[in-house]
Amino acid sequence: MEHVIEVKDLGKKYTINHHRGGYITLRDVLTHIIKSPLRFLKKKAREVAGIDTKEDFWALRHVDFAIEPGEVVGVIGRNGAGKSTLLKILTGITPPTEGEVRMKGRIASLLEVGTGFHPELTGRENIFLNGAILGMTRKEMVKNFDSIVAFAEIEKFLDTPVKYYSSGMYVRLAFSVASHMEPDILLVDEVLAVGDTEFQKKCLGKMEEVTQKQGRTILFVSHNLSAIRRLCKKTILIEKGEVKMFDTTEKVIGHYLSLATHNSTNLFAPTPGKRAQVTKVSIKDKDGELSARLPVDEGFSLDIEFEVSDPTKAVLSVLFYAEGDILLFSSESDKDAQLRDYAPGTYRTTIKIPPNLFNVGMYYFETRFHRPGIELMDIKQNVSFEITDSSDNPRSIVFSGQHSGKLAAVLDYQTEKTS
Repeated sequence: MEHVIEVKDLGKKYTINHHRGGYITLRDVLTHIIKSPLRFLKKKAREVAGIDTKEDFWALRHVDFAIEPGEVVGVIGRNGAGKSTLLKILTGITPPTEGEVRMKGRIASLLEVGTGFHPELTGRENIFLNGAILGMTRKEMVKNFDSIVAFAEIEKFLDTPVKYYSSGMYVRLAFSVASHMEPDILLVDEVLAVGDTEFQKKCLGKMEEVTQKQGRTILFVSHNLSAIRRLCKKTILIEKGEVKMFDTTEKVIGHYLSLATHNSTNLFAPTPGKRAQVTKVSIKDKDGELSARLPVDEGFSLDIEFEVSDPTKAVLSVLFYAEGDILLFSSESDKDAQLRDYAPGTYRTTIKIPPNLFNVGMYYFETRFHRPGIELMDIKQNVSFEITDSSDNPRSIVFSGQHSGKLAAVLDYQTEKTS
């Protein structure tokens, strides 16, 4: 069968400048120039300015894969692996440094929800503006208009400028417009990690409709392994800019999680402009030692560090998964159903997990900093750990590789302001 997407020896290189030293005075610059021969003038001036050291960084290297028409392929990997860079090259946003990409058919991308919205325009006007930016014809927008409005649930506010919308309404409208595109190839990057829990379910259902009923070729980047399992038959694993595995989704996710369980600390690069965001997640055993392999009959803890840039009311929550199923949703507001007041600063929350809560097997979880049902400020997904058999409790081995369905537990959250 003829391939609809074909990538051969693809590479993307960036040049990184390393600035050395701190504040440099004019006197220092002149002194260096006077003392150095003319043939070193340019070099020395660049050294004093701190721009002499450069490094080539390959965000992608030797990437090869091919996708057939109608296939839905997932793309997974750790933060910084090169997933988003790959999609930006495929959409033509940035050119490759080497290699080639061949794509056949009409292409649409959903890389950042809400790109092209104008705050002074109404919801109605932004539907047509954003649709045009995404490549929809006016005929297609008129045809899909009622469906877009109904999906976004903004009928009452359709003629209100979007600057007055809540963040949840804004996200719903943006996704609704983008999800009604009708291309041959759809490139999707983490759009299901927006909005509240119910809206994410709705988005996932829309994606399933697109894949099953309309037969589009989709390349879907996500940290949500449950969504990848649900939508994709094949998955690509990218590590450090290279394709490490391209196989059935179950095989690739199994390999990925087996690697992730050995990493007990997960660091996340801060994103400028966010009011709150998780920066570090650590998994510790009952003695407080870092470990991602934990005995079934011993308690453990999750240490979650996060930053708040503006005063806000919100809560921190964790959502546990196994084999693509949700097992437990826990929030620091479970005991009193109240949002917490967070002043600007850095915080650390320790969540105590009791013994025997999970069966023997592999699990992963996500952290959310949010106002439930209103706004999702930050989400970090696919933090993994493994529950192992205990030599003191050999009977626990009967649960190996299985989980027991949804759990019910109120976990202990302890939060302190560190700076």
